[in-house]
Amino acid sequence: MTAWRLEWLRLVRTRRLVALAGVYVFFGFVGPLTARYLGEIIDRFGGGQMTVVVPDPVPTDGIVQFASNAAQIGVLVAVAVAAGALVVDALPEMSVFLRTRMPSAGALLLPRLVVTAAAVGTAYLLGAAIAWYETAALIGGVPAGGMIGGAVLAVLYLCFAVALVAAIGARLRSVLGTVGTTVVVLLAMPLLGLVEAVGRFLPSHLVGAQVGLVTGESLGDYLPAVAITLAVGAALVASAIRATGRREL
Repeated sequence: MTAWRLEWLRLVRTRRLVALAGVYVFFGFVGPLTARYLGEIIDRFGGGQMTVVVPDPVPTDGIVQFASNAAQIGVLVAVAVAAGALVVDALPEMSVFLRTRMPSAGALLLPRLVVTAAAVGTAYLLGAAIAWYETAALIGGVPAGGMIGGAVLAVLYLCFAVALVAAIGARLRSVLGTVGTTVVVLLAMPLLGLVEAVGRFLPSHLVGAQVGLVTGESLGDYLPAVAITLAVGAALVASAIRATGRREL
């Protein structure tokens, strides 16, 4: 059995794939529904004791609801799933077993990283497709170019997050510690992004692409962040492989 098939089976049999797909599919369904019926929901749970004026929904509202949930809970689940696969030394016995049968650190780590990133990206695209369809059915059509472009950039950010997990996990032996450290780094980037001259270059700038591109922003606004994300992501993968190879059994 190859390492690639092993990682795919691990992803399926441990239900990590179900968790990933379930989160994004759930938000894909719920986001447009929330946008369409927000007024009714508030009226129902307000008990008639207060009056809240909610503007009529527009098509982009459904995508906003989906993207905001995907950028928060979705990313957290993706980081947790990635850490479970990429912290190869979390179980010392399993680590020794795998390391003594793999020709290199790259052969050990790359299948885990690629399969996890592909699963995370596919889960997001599935959720985005559901949100797109349901928004069109309930509220109105969303421009295809902006929706597809935003989804691609969102997947790029998620792949960057997986690479970050790999780099941190290669230096830590704890899945929980890797998740916590990764989340802190991901949260710190938007804070740096408050500096206007810096924000457009950060990977975190891509988080807003799904909404930005369907509300009229240009793809060119995100190209600097794309270039930096690709470069830093590649460096993180190389760093993860190097650190994994240097760690003693």
